[in-house]
Amino acid sequence: MDETFTLLPIQMDPASKSLSSPTPTPTLNSDLTALNTLHRAILALPNQIPPPPTNINPKRSAQIQKMRDQGNTSLRTSKPSPSPAQAQEAIKLYTYGIEMALGRPSWEPSAIVKEEAGLLFANRAQAYMAAQMWPEGASDGETSVELKRNGNGKAWWRRGRCLCEMGRWEEARTWVQSGLEVDGNEQDLSGLAREIANHLAKGDK
Repeated sequence: MDETFTLLPIQMDPASKSLSSPTPTPTLNSDLTALNTLHRAILALPNQIPPPPTNINPKRSAQIQKMRDQGNTSLRTSKPSPSPAQAQEAIKLYTYGIEMALGRPSWEPSAIVKEEAGLLFANRAQAYMAAQMWPEGASDGETSVELKRNGNGKAWWRRGRCLCEMGRWEEARTWVQSGLEVDGNEQDLSGLAREIANHLAKGDK
């Protein structure tokens, strides 16, 4: 059945801001009455607009942390390195955590979203590296840095390592140098910078 759009004439009283129609119908009258009642109720509030809740949902926080912890366990329980199945399990768990972090209501502080998601993207980059999925690891490392630029040396290192594994040495050098400007105390990042410099000094690209 085809849907038909009908433009209804509605006017607003300049003083009261109430809505009405010169050609009312029972349905339209009912809708406008409800809307006008809501408008008057909002105007009667002390601050005009009801404030959004400010508390962070503790259940969501706990679930996000649980996904992160379980992903970490999947990567760390086997020595010397996780199996492909364990790496994929960690990727799945971190992905669940990322979706929950990014799915927080808009009224919750954006800082908590950036903190949680930044850590999870860095973790998932590590899991992608364990699965030798270098492009995905490089992408997650970059996303993590975008969300948490300072104090995130591991994410800087992981993207740099992934770029090296893909043979993108010049790009890796530029990236690692930028990381050292932000977090010069990260030993792994400094070591990777030396490795890249030695590789390029041999004339390899």
